[in-house]
Amino acid sequence: MELPKTPAFRLDGKRALIAGASSGIGLGCAAALAEYGAEVVVAARSKDKLDGFVEAALSKGFSASAVVMDVADIAQMQQVLDGLGNFDILVNSAGIAKHSPALDTELANFDAVMGVNLRGAYFLSQTIARQMIAAGTGGSIINISSQMAHVGGVERSVYCASKFGVEGFTRAMAIEWGQYGVRINTVCPTFVRTALTQSTFDDPEKRAWIMNKIKLGRVAEVEDIMGSVVFLASDAAAMITGTSLLVDGGWTAE
Repeated sequence: MELPKTPAFRLDGKRALIAGASSGIGLGCAAALAEYGAEVVVAARSKDKLDGFVEAALSKGFSASAVVMDVADIAQMQQVLDGLGNFDILVNSAGIAKHSPALDTELANFDAVMGVNLRGAYFLSQTIARQMIAAGTGGSIINISSQMAHVGGVERSVYCASKFGVEGFTRAMAIEWGQYGVRINTVCPTFVRTALTQSTFDDPEKRAWIMNKIKLGRVAEVEDIMGSVVFLASDAAAMITGTSLLVDGGWTAE
């Protein structure tokens, strides 16, 4: 009897673009894809941080380069991508948050969050999908969403709205693009310990709320997200599209 063989998790020969890769989850995703053999191109607004990643990646024998790109500036983003060639993998980790009570939401903050989290993610997905379809290669698009795309949260109305939107367009795009071999999914982390989230963890009331919700009894680390991105990028996830991978420690189970 011949046993079935598990599809490869390796990404050798694949090119990956990681947006929002200068720190936190995005940097972790870039490191994970590079470790598994992909040629990674990291993109963000901060050149110094990107250069630091590239230097560290190259020192480990990985293939990495960097490009300055602002996903909120659609024209600039598309111009940059026109000169980069085709990609097999996109990880869109660019994101911002402007938390406040819903009654106090300011128009400028609403537009800023939507411009990056929803508008930027939409058109970055569209641009890379066009490349994949034109090349006839298919590929995997992974949008870093949030558990807050599936639940509500105090002072997070705008953030939730942006991430619920990402979930919606991801599913619709999956229906349209499946025939071309383009898979598109989301990864939805719980609260992850990064420099940007430290102020939340420093607030005793907010920390208590978080720890009560996460059934595994701890907050997530960047490393907790890395494996899920490698999986969705790889042939091991070849039949997965239009869905969400919740890395939330059980938050949304109740």
